[in-house]
Amino acid sequence: MKKCLAIISVAMLIVILTACSSDDAPSNNASGDWEPEKAIEMVAPAGAGGGWDTTARMATKVFNEAGIIEEDIGVVNKPGGGGAVGWAYVAGFDGSNHNLFVASPPIILVPLNGQSEYGYDDFTPLANVIADYGAFAVRADAPWDSLNDLFEDMKEDPESIAVVGTSSPGSMDHIQFVQIAKAAGVDVTKIKYVTDPDGVGLTQLLNGSVEVFSTGVAETVEQVKAGTIKVLGITAEERLTGETLKDFPTAIEQGIDASFVNWRGFFGPPNMDEAAIAYYEKKFKELSDSEEFGAIRDQYGWDEMYMDSAEYKAFLDEQYETIGALLDELGLGQ
Repeated sequence: MKKCLAIISVAMLIVILTACSSDDAPSNNASGDWEPEKAIEMVAPAGAGGGWDTTARMATKVFNEAGIIEEDIGVVNKPGGGGAVGWAYVAGFDGSNHNLFVASPPIILVPLNGQSEYGYDDFTPLANVIADYGAFAVRADAPWDSLNDLFEDMKEDPESIAVVGTSSPGSMDHIQFVQIAKAAGVDVTKIKYVTDPDGVGLTQLLNGSVEVFSTGVAETVEQVKAGTIKVLGITAEERLTGETLKDFPTAIEQGIDASFVNWRGFFGPPNMDEAAIAYYEKKFKELSDSEEFGAIRDQYGWDEMYMDSAEYKAFLDEQYETIGALLDELGLGQ
């Protein structure tokens, strides 16, 4: 009898432990399916109105209105440090399946500059969705009508021509210009780059404080229409579509064998569940393929550039090596 009672007790203990284990386990079911159980927070690691904020809000809008994701998604702005403040914030949600953020090349550039302790490899890449591109603009009355005209003068005296961008040295607007100028034969270590953290780069261009404005293509359209500036070249591999965008020549068609893509995608915190990663991959693919998001791409001059989690990670590793070498040449690496 004692032996039987012992066996029964052990069996009951196993049942209790199994039940407790099931309660503590992630919400994935046996088939690996996962669904959000509460509202999702989408972080834009910058202020309102920029590329990260716009991408986050447009993606969220389509997710909700097209019924791709049924749970509420709220966009939260966490500006500061070129993205570093937002990245540190998301890193605090280790293992969460309900916190996402939008990112682009600064998540590689800023850590390489030593300005953030967190980089792309500290997070979970989910999917890339779009490609944006840089544009190099000058005043409408500037003496240059092409990138080659500009770069010929820069080859003779690089420091005589000031280039302004909103990002810090070694980040987006600087590096996209440097990459194209280097391919054209300019000594990029001598380029005079001016940082404009207050977003008045266009004003500086128009009042003659600087000669070149390195920015995103979307930021130039209205001023080109108004006739105040002209775009000498863009960093895309092919011409973009759109009423004004189609008139912007690429660097490649001007004989400069270089391009620069401002990819933009989404990440989660470290240690997300594999089933949650699969869920978001699927949802971002639905987003990318939707007519609603296609219209938004056309509106902002974005290209489609979907990559799933594994493809995104491989792409980021390659970008890290390429950009790291360029920063080392400029003396801006760690």
